[in-house]
Amino acid sequence: MAEVTVKEVGELRKRTGAGILDCRTALEETGGDLAEAEKWLREQGKVSAGKRSGRERAEGAVAVVVDSAEAGESHGAIVALECETDFVAKSAEYVQLVDELAAELAMGGEAALEAQKERIDQLAVTSKENIALGRHVRFTAGPGSVIGSYLHIQNSRGVNAVLVELEGGDHDLAHDIAVHVAFARPEHLSRGEVPAEQVQAERETVEAIARNENKPEAAIGKIVDGRMNGWFKERVLLEQAYVRDEKRTIADVLGTAKLTRFAQVVIGS
Repeated sequence: MAEVTVKEVGELRKRTGAGILDCRTALEETGGDLAEAEKWLREQGKVSAGKRSGRERAEGAVAVVVDSAEAGESHGAIVALECETDFVAKSAEYVQLVDELAAELAMGGEAALEAQKERIDQLAVTSKENIALGRHVRFTAGPGSVIGSYLHIQNSRGVNAVLVELEGGDHDLAHDIAVHVAFARPEHLSRGEVPAEQVQAERETVEAIARNENKPEAAIGKIVDGRMNGWFKERVLLEQAYVRDEKRTIADVLGTAKLTRFAQVVIGS
């Protein structure tokens, strides 16, 4: 039996999209001949996932997991698994896999998630769809910080997942902020995180609009500042009106707690 190298297995996977074990078997069966191994995989029906790799993955499911440690570090993770149809995305096998992928990432990091790719490949073969790992995020919080989460479920699968990290707050507050993020969909945590070029472009646009409205020259500065404040409030989490009480901003809701970061993954966006 021919000795098969990791490089050869990787090249065959690249050509066919077949799983690692299938590629290794094909190379062993064909004496290490890549062309013959590819033919063997086709004959065995193992390259169907590869053939679908160009199809659009507009559907899928997302999962979120938080390991709420009482002391020491805690971990949170979001994983999205993309596919072609909601029929596959809401299947029990698919939802279970994405849940387990999120748990692997939370507890073991990127290496643990990478080790699960064979399972993704196998599901692509059995479901006859283009399935691939989508966006994924991992938070690690030390003592004094808490990680909160929220998952919006639609048609039996998660479609909108959020993680937030607080310093000086509790899990209830972290969860409430995560719920807000899910529905308000902020783009940035604070004004300082908004790219300067975006701010400048919007300011120039707002000023042009004010001039086209024939506003008094002396008032244009204040008008632009006011409209820019409104623009920031739509995009910046700390300045958004809280979804459960629009008279308060997220900064008001936080009080003395500090929101250090957040992440949101939405299927289809």
